[in-house]
Amino acid sequence: MGAENSKPAGEVSQHVFSTDAPVRFSNEVVNSLQKNTQTDSTRSKQNELQYQHRLTAELEKLRERGQQELSKLTEGLSSEAEKPSDPSLTEKLSDATSTSSTLAEKQRQRDMSRDSVTKEVEALKKKLEGRKQLDQVESSLNKAKDDVVACLRTKDRRPLDCWQEVETFRREVGRLEKNFVENTIR
Repeated sequence: MGAENSKPAGEVSQHVFSTDAPVRFSNEVVNSLQKNTQTDSTRSKQNELQYQHRLTAELEKLRERGQQELSKLTEGLSSEAEKPSDPSLTEKLSDATSTSSTLAEKQRQRDMSRDSVTKEVEALKKKLEGRKQLDQVESSLNKAKDDVVACLRTKDRRPLDCWQEVETFRREVGRLEKNFVENTIR
C-alpha cells in the first residue's frame, strides 16, 4: 500500500472537445480581430510603459512629500536651536564652581548657531586666502624632478639605473630644506 502512485506518470491526458454544430462568429468580431494591429509584444510593451509612467508619478509624489517633510524638519531644527533651554541643577552647580574662562567658553558654545558657525567658517576661509601663498619651486629642483621622472620612464624595467638623477634630486631638496631652516631661524 502506498508503494505506487495513484496516477500513472507516463500518460499526459488531453481533453479535446468536439462539437456537433459548427462554431460561427459574427462579422463584427471577425473584422475587429483582423483590424487589430496589436501583437502580444506591442501590447506588453504598452503595458510596461503604462507601469513605468505610473511608477514615475508615484516616485515624484513620494519625492515631493519627502522634500516637504525635510523642509519642515529643518525649520523645526532651526527654530529649536534659537530657543535657549533652561540649565539643569547640575549645570548651575558646575557653573558656580567654575572659573570665568570656562564660563566664557560655555557661553560661547551656547551662543553658537548654524548662522554664526557659517559666518565664522567664511571668515576663516577669507583669512586663509589672504595668507601668503607658497613660493614657487626653484627651476633647478623642477629640472631634477623632471630628470628623475624621465629616467624612470625610459628605464622602467631597471629603475635602479636612475641613482644619479635621484641623488641630484636629493641634493636639491636638501639645499632647499637648509635654506628654509636658515630663513625661519633668523
